[in-house]
Amino acid sequence: MADHDPAYVNTLARQLCTHHTDLLSAENDLSNHRRRLATVVRFLHNPAIALDIRQNLAHDLGLPEPTQ
Repeated sequence: MADHDPAYVNTLARQLCTHHTDLLSAENDLSNHRRRLATVVRFLHNPAIALDIRQNLAHDLGLPEPTQ
């Protein structure tokens, strides 16, 4: 199939980099936000941190509150 041909993939990647920089920028921003959210979720599920602190933070961020 053409979509597995390395030359075809390289051509598409080159076109994406040169013609759709706004899309790449949006993808990078989304990746950064996902990393930040993962950090927050780890914090919220860390039992070494007081439950009330984690619950209040989750509430303030509009996320499900931890129960334990």
